[in-house]
Amino acid sequence: MVNSRSSSNVPDLIVDLDGTLIATDLLWESAFQLLKKNMFYIFLLPFWLFKGKANLKHQISLRVTVDPATLPYRQEFVEYLKQQRDQGRRLVLATGSARRLADSIAAHLEIFDAVYATDDSRNLTAHKTAFLLETYGNLPFAYAGNSRADIPVFDAASEAIVVAPDRAARKWQQQHSARIFEAPKTNFKTFLKMLRVHQWMKNTLIFVPATLDHMLMEWPVIINAVIAFFAFSAAASAIYIINDLLDLPLDRQHARKKYRAFASGAFSIRFGLIVSLTLILIAALLALQLHWTFGAVLIGYLIATTAYSLSIKRMLLIDVFTLAGLYTLRILAGAAANQIEGSFWLLAFSSFFFLSLALVKRYVELQNSIAEDNNRIAGRGYRPADRAIIAQCGVASAFAAALVLALYVDSEAVMSLYAYPWMIWPLCPIVLYLNIRIWILAYRGEMHDDPVVFIISDWRSQIVIAIGAALLLYGGMRS
Repeated sequence: MVNSRSSSNVPDLIVDLDGTLIATDLLWESAFQLLKKNMFYIFLLPFWLFKGKANLKHQISLRVTVDPATLPYRQEFVEYLKQQRDQGRRLVLATGSARRLADSIAAHLEIFDAVYATDDSRNLTAHKTAFLLETYGNLPFAYAGNSRADIPVFDAASEAIVVAPDRAARKWQQQHSARIFEAPKTNFKTFLKMLRVHQWMKNTLIFVPATLDHMLMEWPVIINAVIAFFAFSAAASAIYIINDLLDLPLDRQHARKKYRAFASGAFSIRFGLIVSLTLILIAALLALQLHWTFGAVLIGYLIATTAYSLSIKRMLLIDVFTLAGLYTLRILAGAAANQIEGSFWLLAFSSFFFLSLALVKRYVELQNSIAEDNNRIAGRGYRPADRAIIAQCGVASAFAAALVLALYVDSEAVMSLYAYPWMIWPLCPIVLYLNIRIWILAYRGEMHDDPVVFIISDWRSQIVIAIGAALLLYGGMRS
């Protein structure tokens, strides 16, 4: 039973952690960090859970470290707690999260007088009301929570504070006129950013095989390409969400990425998982409308992107080759959707072209890194000292792409496919202009960290691409 009371003789304020003090769930978050550390832990999770949820939380916490300084705190509520603390009120952290994690957060904030948390034998989430009533006996206490699971504790408390409530907690708050701290508002724009809809433009590569084969004016071909586009876009967004959930600690240390939907706590991890699984289902249903080879390419894409998120992105050079390959997979998907025979020239060109852009992406990350020259940047296999060699490789890849294109323009394939092959020649300097300009801007520090998005949004690049498209259209009529 509690013996110490606040010097102001007001009831202790018991504070929930997940969703209340912080805008995340430490069980889900630490589970993702565990799987990122070693994917094979997924086979141990059911055995740990079989012995109880308390054991699951305890086992995960023994293997994962959460940096309390980077967590998304409910800042308005934290300021309120500090004011209560300054006024002499006793604050207690009571959470269903593992004790090791709860203790680290309490030590960081330095405002709590006591910590009650889940240990290896007791899951406090399921027994919080009974535990607090047993601990406080006839003494009144105040409680701050956020969810349906907190409603029994609200009913038992002498004072309730509702923070960023879910639907059930909000209904309880309205019925009891309890004090409330609202969560920052989210909107449809926040949702679209979570999906990274702007990245869908990369999937327009699916239309390239039909365009180069002069089939894009045929309605069946257009319909198949559109279905393939949305299937790939849904799959890509699903993987972006999973990637964000795996990268939460790294994103929170990044100047720009810390504002992403999950890193900032705008959306819950559970919501992200639901959306991701829904998108995978949508992608699968769309893929069933096309030839099975498209489904095979889509599965390959999902496997490759998942592997990239889990480990490949931290591997020197393998990561950029994988990124370049993922762009090439989009072209293969476009060919598979309409059963167009793959072109060796197109695949060779895309490999070098997108390798150059992938190297730009890494160059910009190195340029913006605060790490010492001989230290690896967080989550990557590179050091800032690698900038020069990365730039050399990237520029060389750009020229290799232009060379492949030049050889293609002079090949028998072009002679038989185009009435005016000479009109295709300007594509070579156009490709070099796009790539070399990106590298110059990157060297100046003026490049977006995703060069493909930059090309899509940059008006100069759009004009050059439009000129190239016109040359293909008017010089590329079948003879």
